[in-house]
Amino acid sequence: MSEQSRPEELREDVRRHYADAALAVTRNAGRACCGPQGTEAAADVAVDEDFGSALYSADERGGLPAEAVAASLGCGNPTAVADLHEGERVLDLGSGGGIDVLLSARRVGPTGRAYGLDMTDEMLALALANARRAGAANVEFLKGVIEAIPLPAGTVDVVISNCVINLSTDKPAVFAEMFRVLAPGGRIGVSDIVADDGLSPGERAERGSYVGCVAGALTFQEYRAGLAAAGFTGISLTPTHQVAEGMHSVVVRATKPAGTTGTHDPAETAGAAAVASGGCC
Repeated sequence: MSEQSRPEELREDVRRHYADAALAVTRNAGRACCGPQGTEAAADVAVDEDFGSALYSADERGGLPAEAVAASLGCGNPTAVADLHEGERVLDLGSGGGIDVLLSARRVGPTGRAYGLDMTDEMLALALANARRAGAANVEFLKGVIEAIPLPAGTVDVVISNCVINLSTDKPAVFAEMFRVLAPGGRIGVSDIVADDGLSPGERAERGSYVGCVAGALTFQEYRAGLAAAGFTGISLTPTHQVAEGMHSVVVRATKPAGTTGTHDPAETAGAAAVASGGCC
């Protein structure tokens, strides 16, 4: 397999895996997605306590469609850390069945807006159905990839994501796009899987599959450097729980500096990765 074709094949593996997950939810069947167990061999194993709806409070799950809760496959709860306010515009990258979009819509209220972006037709269909069931009028779901967000620059105030950035084969493009679509002063509140700095790519792959959100994870150092290179400041990575040896669910926060434009010239912050703040391990 050529190096050029591998990213496309990985993306198709991810798309197919999560399409199957969406279809499984509509059939009221359990399917593991994220996590070390998220492999084809474990397709019918329930999601463990480190992933999925168990990471949301009963109050948050209350009032949501059962299908939205069942389709929660992430490693955290980004809406709990994003500090959303009335009237804000929120974008969820890799929105899946829509649980974080619906929770965001509640928090920003009728004067705000919550966007969800997903590349999987089956997940988008499930999310739209969940929005109708929830009666959410201030939501919009978009089809596309997180490396090329189909929104103009400066469109949103907050970008969230739940265990999806690790699935991208071009993470610098994702960080650059997050920076571009944020308004000046905007921020990110992301849940993701991150590896200890000492783990090689091969060691990460030994701990779980790519579609299971493990093999493609960045290290703490790589994550901070990637965000800093995109132009973000105030970067912090806070582990919440371990999902495999040396692999952590992490809350990622960062800010787009006020007064900046929709894009960033890496030359403006040469060496920013060396002074990016936050994180552990």
